[in-house]
Amino acid sequence: MSPVILLGDEAVARGAIDAGISAAYAYPGTPSTEIFQAIEDEVKARGLAVRGLWSTNEKVAVEEGAGVSYCGKRAIVSMKHVGLNVAADPFMNLGVSGVHGGLVIVVADDPGMHSSQNEQDSRCFADFAMVPCLEPADQQQCYDFTREAFELSERFQTPVLLRLVTRLAHSRSQVALTEPRAQNPASYVEDPARFTLIPVNARRAYAKLVEKQPALQAASEASALNPLTLRDDPLASRPGLLVSGLAWNYLTEAMGEDRLADFHLLRIGQYPLPMGKIRQLLDASSEVFVVEEGYPFIERLISANGLLREKPIRGKLSGDLPRMGELGPDELRRCFGLPVRPSLQIPGLGEVLAGRPPSLCDKCPHTDAYAAIKEVLSGLTTADGEPVRVMGDIGCYSLGYLPPHQAIHSCLCMGSSIGMAIGAAHAGMTPSLCVIGDGTFTHTGLQPLLDAASEDTPITVFILDNSIIAMTGGQPTMATDEEVVDLVAGLGVAREHIRIIEPTVHKKTHNLAVIREEIAHPGLSVVVARRACVTYAKEIKLLREVKELKREGQPGCAGHEVSA
Repeated sequence: MSPVILLGDEAVARGAIDAGISAAYAYPGTPSTEIFQAIEDEVKARGLAVRGLWSTNEKVAVEEGAGVSYCGKRAIVSMKHVGLNVAADPFMNLGVSGVHGGLVIVVADDPGMHSSQNEQDSRCFADFAMVPCLEPADQQQCYDFTREAFELSERFQTPVLLRLVTRLAHSRSQVALTEPRAQNPASYVEDPARFTLIPVNARRAYAKLVEKQPALQAASEASALNPLTLRDDPLASRPGLLVSGLAWNYLTEAMGEDRLADFHLLRIGQYPLPMGKIRQLLDASSEVFVVEEGYPFIERLISANGLLREKPIRGKLSGDLPRMGELGPDELRRCFGLPVRPSLQIPGLGEVLAGRPPSLCDKCPHTDAYAAIKEVLSGLTTADGEPVRVMGDIGCYSLGYLPPHQAIHSCLCMGSSIGMAIGAAHAGMTPSLCVIGDGTFTHTGLQPLLDAASEDTPITVFILDNSIIAMTGGQPTMATDEEVVDLVAGLGVAREHIRIIEPTVHKKTHNLAVIREEIAHPGLSVVVARRACVTYAKEIKLLREVKELKREGQPGCAGHEVSA
C-alpha cells in the first residue's frame, strides 16, 4: 500500500478503521477533533459499514463505545484531555468491568494550553484506572499504536488509552499503511455480572483488575514499544536517557544522532512502566535524564519506587527541564549544555507586527448579544453595590472576556456558567447572570439548569444559540432553535420567562427591553439569543434540512451519524 501524508489525528483515524472498528464516538475539542472528522470522511468516501456520532458529551461517547464493546465489536472514542474529566466515571469503571470487544479511548493533551484551561496529563488517568496506555512519538506510530491498542484491549479485556499531544496531533508526516483487518462479528457478553457493577460483582471485578496487573506489567516489559539500548561500557560511566512519546522527536532534533550515541537509551511507548528495563538503565548509567512531554509522570513514578537516591535523576522535578509548557529543541539543548541556535531575526519586524489576540468573527451574533447585555448592565450594581458580573462558559463566546467586549467574568469548564451563577445567587449576588452556548448547554448545561428550575433560583441565563458548534470547526449541535426552548421548558422553567431575542442592531430596542424585564424578575429566567453563525451558514442550512427530513421519517437521514 502506498504511503500517505497524514496528521497525527488522521493517522489514528486510519489505524482505527484498518483495525476493524465498527463504531466511532467523539466530542469535538482541540486538538482531538480531526480524529472523528477523518473517520467520518473516510467512511463516507469508501462506503464503509462504520457507525458513529458526535456525541452529546464525552461521558456519553465512552458509554456508547462501551455498548459496542459489550456486543463484541471494536469501537474508538476520542476527546481532548479535559473531556476525559467528563468521561471519568465510565472510564474508571470500565477498568473494573473490563471490555469484550476492543475499546480504545484516544485523548489528546494540550501542553502549553494552546486552547485549553490546563495542561493535565492523561497518563495519570490511565495509571489511576490501572489500564494500559500507549504513547506514540510520530505519525507512523500513531497508526501502528492504534492498531496495537485494539489488540491489547482484546488480549487483556481492558480499555486502552492512547495519548497524543498537540504537536503530534496537528503535524503531518508520511505513514505506511498495512492491510486492514475485518470487523469483529457480534459476540455478546454472556455473564451479565461483568458489566453489572453492583457491590457484590464490583468487588470480584476489582480483584480481577488487580490480579491482571502483573500480566500488564510483563507485557510492557516484553513490548517492542519500549526498546532499551545499552552501550558496551564495562562500568556505569555513561549517562542514560529515558524518553517517552513525542519528546523523542524534540530530543533528536536538539541533540542529533551522533550525540545520542553517547547515552544509554530507553524509549517508552507503552505503560505501565517497564520497571525491569528502567532498573537496567539505572544500573548501567552514571545519571539518567528523563525527557517527557507533560507532567513529570515517569520521573515521579520511578522516584516513588525508591530509585531516585541510587543514581541522579534529572528532569522536570530537578529543574533541568521546564515544569510548564511544551518541550522543544531549545529547552533540551540548554539542559544538555548545548548552545541554543539563533532564531530568525528580521530588522524592523517588531515595529510593523503587533500581537493580535483572538476575536469574534466579523458580524458574529455573539457580538450583538454582548453589546445588548452590557448596555443593560451599564451603571447597574448588585444589591451590595458591586458591579454586576456575568458568568461565562466554554465556546466562541469565551472571547467575550477580551476587549472590546469585556462582557464575561468567568470561564471555568464546560457547563460551569449556570452552576456558578446559582452559587453566586446563593451567596447573595443579585442580579446573577450567566451565558452559555447551545452546544455547551446540551453538553453539560442541562443539569445545572434543572437545579435552578427546581427552586426557581433568581438567576438570568442567556443561551447564545448560533445553531452550530463553531469553535471546533462547525460540528452539529444536539438542539437548536425551538428545540432549545422545548428543552428549557421541559426542565421546568416557566414558559413566560423563556424569552427569545434576535441579537441584531435593528432589534436592539426590543432586546434591551426583554433583558431588563428578565433581570428584574425575582426568579429564574432564560433569554435565548437566537441567530445563526455567519461563518457556517451553509452547514446550518443543510443540518436544518436533514433534521426536517428526519422528522418526516425519511430513511437514511443520519444527522450526526457517520453512516446510516
